[in-house]
Amino acid sequence: MFGGVNPAQMKAMMSKMGIKQEEIDAVRVIIEKADSRIVIENPNVIKMTMQGQSNWQITGEAKEENLEVTISKEDINLVIEKTGKSEKEVKKALDEVKGDIAEAIVRLSE
Repeated sequence: MFGGVNPAQMKAMMSKMGIKQEEIDAVRVIIEKADSRIVIENPNVIKMTMQGQSNWQITGEAKEENLEVTISKEDINLVIEKTGKSEKEVKKALDEVKGDIAEAIVRLSE
């Protein structure tokens, strides 16, 4: 970005502008999404704070993983028992709420 400026000079310039930079010793960064997550192993993480606002810079090799929810027969039976709904309705509700039993019961009871 600023060619020819060494890191110490850059840090000093940022400090004068009120920007605090902190390197975070992170082992892994996980970003949760609705249906997947991004996992960055051995990342380089920098936290920059300016005017009370924090910004995070993360670099490293990332991989995206799909989230698979395993719903047990016991969970299905419990929701059927509490709501009186069919197995098909219960499975659909549990899938929609990623296996959250309480949320499935609330939705099916409305």
